[in-house]
Amino acid sequence: MLRCVGIAVVVLAAGALAPAGDQAKEKAAAPATFSLGLVQKHLRLGQSQADVVERLGSPNILTRDAEGREAWVYDRVATEVESSREGISVGGVGSGVGGTFAGLVGLGGEKRKEKARSSQRTLTVVIRFSASGAVESFSWHDSRF
Repeated sequence: MLRCVGIAVVVLAAGALAPAGDQAKEKAAAPATFSLGLVQKHLRLGQSQADVVERLGSPNILTRDAEGREAWVYDRVATEVESSREGISVGGVGSGVGGTFAGLVGLGGEKRKEKARSSQRTLTVVIRFSASGAVESFSWHDSRF
């Protein structure tokens, strides 16, 4: 019996490990959540536009000045909502015995207290490129309210 259980555990473990490798490849290929840390980690002066897109994704806004230099703007907004709920509920159902009391009696009571809090976070990144398409400068603004 123990031998069968041991074999079953090994088979299940092997099955669980095989897809994990595929999932790791998919996660590596998927773009990470856009954050200030990601920008600071991956953005460097002199990078090509293709490098920037590969690491940060596509910009929200693209502009070009009179000399043909581009500026890319990444503007992200996230809303965080936190809620909590407390409650007490009491209920009962009963029925009478004999001919004097027939039917159901229900009792109920409820006390609830709910709280909700939300905040927004914005991150705006501006990247300026040289005429040759290399990162010339970048700046950001991060706020929470």
